[in-house]
Formats: sequence, structure tokens, C-alpha cells
Amino acid sequence: MNDFQPGILADIPAAARYLTFALRPGAAPEAALQRLAELADGDSVVVGLGKPLVEALGAELPGLEDFPAYSEPGATVPSTPQALWCWLRAADRGELVHRTRELRAALEEALHLEQVIDAFRYGSGLDLTGYEDGTENPDGEEAVEAAIVRDAAPGLDGSSYVAVQQWVHDLDIFLARSPAERDNTFGRRLADNEEIEEAPESAHVKRTAQEDFEPEAFVVRRSMPWADARAEGLVFTAFGHSVAAYKVLLHRMVGRDDGVVDALFGFTRPVTGAYYWCPPVRDGRLDLSALQD
Repeated sequence: MNDFQPGILADIPAAARYLTFALRPGAAPEAALQRLAELADGDSVVVGLGKPLVEALGAELPGLEDFPAYSEPGATVPSTPQALWCWLRAADRGELVHRTRELRAALEEALHLEQVIDAFRYGSGLDLTGYEDGTENPDGEEAVEAAIVRDAAPGLDGSSYVAVQQWVHDLDIFLARSPAERDNTFGRRLADNEEIEEAPESAHVKRTAQEDFEPEAFVVRRSMPWADARAEGLVFTAFGHSVAAYKVLLHRMVGRDDGVVDALFGFTRPVTGAYYWCPPVRDGRLDLSALQD
């Protein structure tokens, strides 16, 4: 039974928009959330609820945590929790504009639209560096196992947790490197996407090899490039049946395990970071029963 939001495991769309909403002071969000449940199908609009919103409802969700902040030599990671996150998925940007207007109108009495990021699919699913994102993503039933909550409780089964970060690239720095240096940053060859066994320990692949953790730290990545007139980068999204897998991946990326910082930090940096709970769907609408007493 597919009781999860289908957009979580669907292919990356041609165009996307990420919306984050903040709670209005003193507002009661219950009515706005009910309107959202009617509008969001989990496919064209994937929804994630943040800890501030869950707490405002007087509810508790097991496993929904604060996103960790790090300040390490060569690696800074901010924590920027928000109340609500929506990933809009479409074939063109016009659909995204109209969907944004509809959601904003439905939520505005309780939730203020804080940030809008427009994103897009680049080639077959590439980062703006030209390297493939999510090469080792689980697929099929393995993806469901990695990303979707099972055997928990009614209202929780079919849900997911997502880690979201906006990364800002300095492509001038990256493209000034030699092809070999670029390959060693990721630990894969651009030419054929094959892993480089002799890559340095700082290579991204070696920092985040999901099977190297105990237990294995598999997540389903659905990241997309973004760009505006001032900058560009990647909106990183990683879905899991809990936040545990991404926590250990990020811990290693910043060098907390062994002092080796992921080479990605040499040309890109995250400017946001938050965890959200993505509710299941039932009868074609978001199932928010886990938030009720």
C-alpha cells in the first residue's frame, strides 16, 4: 500500500520550487493546516512539518529533532529550523507560480512565506559542477525501506523525515581546479561516474559511503540545482525513515569522526539546515492524525 507522499520517491521533476513558512506570532495554525491537507497531494506538492509547527500544535512526533549546527575548522553548518516546508514539483515554472499563490493564500493567516527557492533538473540529474547527484540512491523496495516509516503506529506509518539544506557553490573556485582535482573532490570520475579507489580520504564519496556505517546509513536523495541572479548551488534533500542516517553522514562530513573534512566544503557551503516530518497520505490527502490528541 502506497501510503507515503508519492513525490518523495518519484523522479526529479523538470522544475521545482521550495517554499519555507514561518509561524505568525500568536496565530493558531490548525485551520490553515486543514486547508493545506486538502491542497497538497504529496506528488505535485510534497509537505514537511517542522518542529516549531508541531510544538505550536501541542503535539509530539517521535524522531523529529533539531537540526545540528557545526562550527569546525573548514566546515560550518547552520541550523535554521522553520515551521513548514513545501517542495513544489512541475513540468514548467508557470505551474509553480500558480501553485505558490494558492498555497500562500491558504496559509497566510497563520504562516508567513519566508523563503522561495526556484530549482531545476540539470541534464540527467546533475549538480551544477557536472557530477551526478545521488549515484548510490537505493531503488525500489530498498528506497521504501530507507525513506518510509513502517510498523510504528497509525498516522506515522507512511511518513518520512527529510533533511533540507541550501548549499551555495563557488563555481569559480571549483572550475579553476584541474580535472583530476575536481574528480578527487567527489571521489568519482566525471567522464564515467566511476568511483576512484585511490581518491583521498576527504573525497565526498569516502566521507558519505552509506554502507560503511553501523548500522548502514542509507537515505534517498532528491537534490536539485538552484540559481538566481546572485548565486547558484544545490538544494540538498535526503529522505529517511528517521533522521539518524543523515545525522551520522553529516557528522562525518564535518570531520567529527576523524578530523577529515569533506572536500565539498572547499568550494561550497550550506546556508540553511532543517529537519521536517512528511506526513503520510490517506484517501488522496495528507493524513495529519498523528498530530491530534
